[in-house]
Amino acid sequence: MSAGEGAGVDAPVRRAALWVPDWPVVAAMAAGGLAADAPAAVLHGRGLVAVSAAARAAGVRRGMRRRQAQSRCPSLAILPHDEGRDARAFEDVALGAEEVVSGVEVTRPGLLMIPATGAARFFGGEEALAEALVVAATERSGAEVSVGIADGLLAAVEAARGSVIVPAGGSAAYLAPLPVASLGHVAAERRQLSAVEDMTGVLERLGIHTLGALAALPRADVIARFGSAGAWAHRLSGGGDLAPPVLRRIEQDIEVRCDFEEAPRDVERIALEARRAAEALDTALRDAGVRCLRVSVAVVTERGEELERTWRTDVGPREGAFARFMADRVRWQLEGWLSRTSAGPEVSPPASLTLTARDVVGGGAEQAFLWGGVSGADARAHRAMGRIQGLTGAEAVLLAEEQGGRDPRDRVSYVPWGQVGQVARRVDRPWPGRLPDPAPATVLTPPEPVRLLDAAHRDVVVTERLHVSAAPTWLALTGEDAAPVDAWAGPWPLAERWWSEDASRRAYLQVALRDGRAFLVASRRGEWALEAVYD
Repeated sequence: MSAGEGAGVDAPVRRAALWVPDWPVVAAMAAGGLAADAPAAVLHGRGLVAVSAAARAAGVRRGMRRRQAQSRCPSLAILPHDEGRDARAFEDVALGAEEVVSGVEVTRPGLLMIPATGAARFFGGEEALAEALVVAATERSGAEVSVGIADGLLAAVEAARGSVIVPAGGSAAYLAPLPVASLGHVAAERRQLSAVEDMTGVLERLGIHTLGALAALPRADVIARFGSAGAWAHRLSGGGDLAPPVLRRIEQDIEVRCDFEEAPRDVERIALEARRAAEALDTALRDAGVRCLRVSVAVVTERGEELERTWRTDVGPREGAFARFMADRVRWQLEGWLSRTSAGPEVSPPASLTLTARDVVGGGAEQAFLWGGVSGADARAHRAMGRIQGLTGAEAVLLAEEQGGRDPRDRVSYVPWGQVGQVARRVDRPWPGRLPDPAPATVLTPPEPVRLLDAAHRDVVVTERLHVSAAPTWLALTGEDAAPVDAWAGPWPLAERWWSEDASRRAYLQVALRDGRAFLVASRRGEWALEAVYD
């Protein structure tokens, strides 16, 4: 949103906000089978991003480091951060709300926005609407939910956090005494939250501690200091709104099928058929006034084999962009299947090709950035990667994805950029002997030799029975003097591929130095190597 935008936005919309407290940890506890009253927290990076009510009662707070939190609550369960899990689990809450109101807007997992005016008239009042939402969402998901109603986005969210209904026209007065940090409650994801926290930190250092004080400042001065972010914050802090809520639409998948009279066997014919199919799907999407986020490419061969692969479609709405984008990917996929460059047995030529647009949304329904607009840098990067793939093939640009495994190096899989496929080893399967979380930030390829020494500067040795000869006291990295060890954990044994020539048997230790650095080291055949570095 530019500095001049916002002044002409309509009056605040009457909204109902449905909020589930501590949703990331609620979803993680449900996935892990923990009791609702257990102390738990979700760890992301080096800090906690969500804590349960029981953990909060024991003194654990968001932003704490893992060791500090566990020192306050030794029974604290540390759970992994997983935005996909949070979003999938929150669908039950959204479906429960949709049983009451036909359209909801998911701001982020844990927070729903609902147009309240028409729904309140239907239920006979805002109190009845709030009660119906709470009952339906709770019965559907089993989660504890809170509903608030007010004019404007921020006021509705704060009302939900307090389970209150703010009278019409009273949002500015309701928000005035709240701290400016409350602006972070409407952030849709972590990057947006980080940007809001940076801005509110500056405001507090300037002596602006409440939303009322921010709203009282001249709008032009706030924009001059903070730009479009300041315009956004100034409008919301005064009870204003930015845009009406977008209704949640469920569109049907759109499918295009091509039956070949003569199966294509050469590259030129494959490219021609791929372009025709992509253009037909593009036309069908435009006629329906929708866009899609993924496209499935399915083939039935002359021998009846069925093959399918799904691709993301991160392209803009420019004329012909989607058709060109998908034509390349369909061609690559067909060539890969026919030339056996993809994994799997040799296949016969295709008898039919089906393109299915999935995750279909209404045109223009994609959510923009917090400050408005779209990222030109992202679009340029996507075009550059697509151009490289067009010149050199799909395998020229790879994307790292997590897969199952025991050590950090095995837990990374590389797939062609834009391709959605099944990883070779599923993450949700049990992996006995895997290293404990958190995963290191940097994995060295190849590992670097190091020396792990005891107090007498003798080499530390891990025996076959996994006994450490002495407590590690010094770690000598390549090209550095030995640094003192502050803490260590392990060893964790790992024995793999005993039947092969490159049989691997090693023991891992986590080592934290007094200067704040942390490393993952491994002992193999009596020698230590630096495997990875933690943040």
